[in-house]
Amino acid sequence: MVHQNLLIVLVLFFFMVLLYLLSERVKMSYPIFLVIGGLSISFVPGIPNVNIDPDIVFLIFLPPLLFEAAWNTSWRNFLTWKRSIFSMGFGLVFSTSLAVAYLSIMIIPDFTLALGFLLGGIISPPDAVAATSILKGMKMPRSGLTILEGESLVNDAASLTVFRFATVAILTNQFVFRKATIDFAVLAFMGVAVGLVVAYLLFWILRSWAKSSRMTTPITIIAPYLMYVIAEEFHWSGVLAVVSGGLYLSSHAKDFLNYRTRLQNKEVWNILVFLLNGFVFILIGLELPMIVEGLGSYSLKEAIGYGLLISGIVILIRIILVYLTFFLPRLLSSSIRRKEPTQGWKLPFIIGWAGMRGVVSLAAALTIPLTMDNGSSFPHRNLILFITFVVILITLVFQGLTLPVFLRILKVEDAKENLLPNEQMDAIRLRLARQSATYLESNYSSEMAEYSSIQRIMEQIRRTINATAAGKEQDEKDLLDSAQDLNKKILLELLQLRRLGLHSIHEENLYDEEVIRDLENNLDLEESRLNKR
Repeated sequence: MVHQNLLIVLVLFFFMVLLYLLSERVKMSYPIFLVIGGLSISFVPGIPNVNIDPDIVFLIFLPPLLFEAAWNTSWRNFLTWKRSIFSMGFGLVFSTSLAVAYLSIMIIPDFTLALGFLLGGIISPPDAVAATSILKGMKMPRSGLTILEGESLVNDAASLTVFRFATVAILTNQFVFRKATIDFAVLAFMGVAVGLVVAYLLFWILRSWAKSSRMTTPITIIAPYLMYVIAEEFHWSGVLAVVSGGLYLSSHAKDFLNYRTRLQNKEVWNILVFLLNGFVFILIGLELPMIVEGLGSYSLKEAIGYGLLISGIVILIRIILVYLTFFLPRLLSSSIRRKEPTQGWKLPFIIGWAGMRGVVSLAAALTIPLTMDNGSSFPHRNLILFITFVVILITLVFQGLTLPVFLRILKVEDAKENLLPNEQMDAIRLRLARQSATYLESNYSSEMAEYSSIQRIMEQIRRTINATAAGKEQDEKDLLDSAQDLNKKILLELLQLRRLGLHSIHEENLYDEEVIRDLENNLDLEESRLNKR
């Protein structure tokens, strides 16, 4: 049995890679392609059923995905747009859950309000991975991407909290609002506390013992599981533990990562997150035939109708509430108008239309218990799974395919007058080049007169300054002569100078976090090349 399951997993990973390569060929977002591909594969004769134990879905998939999202979140941008992010993260989740709960009991026979909130908690959080993969390479304002990414952190925690309380209410057949409110405050506060404590301990270990070790990346992979398991062991919020811990470690990463561990960490996490995301997206399609078989008294036509109606209300509510989130507070408060620039009507529409559901919704749906506490089957489980699948399919495929079209037609521009990312890079490189030239003239003026290779370093820096852009690097071999060791020493000193200058520029809060990270990655690659000599 173990060998058979392992073979199925390996085959699915193989198909996932093939589908990803095909998605690049046809220029389609890979989550959409994987869902459609998984659905197509499920109808191939002889394909075995893929069943995953609900108890391990959250444990395997959610911690690393939430941690990676928190790690790559710009804390500075998050704070800049915190009002919009928290309004959408909590407001949209609770409003969507409420609307779905009451709509479901109106249209689905024998559906209780608790089941409605369970369904609402499952399908309320949009998937930032799907949205950003579709928007990648398109002219999407940076503020819009920041809000979508920040919202995903908040709405995951909020939706899974709704899901958790609804599940408890169904299993115990009781729900006391006052007790639930107190329990929520406790599990949220203690979840954040666990995440910060574990993150601080790991930070101390990484900074003191493992700063230059190959163990840095394995520790960061273990971190989200450690935070999640410890918090859940005490029945606190594992989701908030992972998010808070991820944000803490990310904000202190420069203190325990050097160029080698940073490059390694980035590559390993990119592969891990792609495999986990891809596996879940392809699993969405593979699970459908089994879900249809378990619909019981509901016909396929009825189930599709329920799914379409609920998908429509989910899409509509998001667009309406996004507009209210953007414009209503500005009408009521002049201070908000000063803090956050007006985005017009186009960007809120794009953000509203980018509310595609994906990994978190499926993972939550798959964790619905199979049985009640008394041993009976969990009511309407397969119907909830089917409706979740329909919502994911409609929002991911329909909205995902039309989102780039709307973006091209509307030609959305950022209202905040920032430089474009490439212009920011040029400006930063120019400042760093001037600092390097000053350092070289102050510390190595006699060596420049003696060695031609060091003169060429200065000439290259001057070309960068004169062109106000990064000059094309000469072949490394051209920079080597009899003064090879001195040449390497100077290049490493200049690189360290640029790294310190980049950190200072980062503190000025004038440039996008993503631009700073890209330039830091370039410095890491350059340092890696120099140290291989």
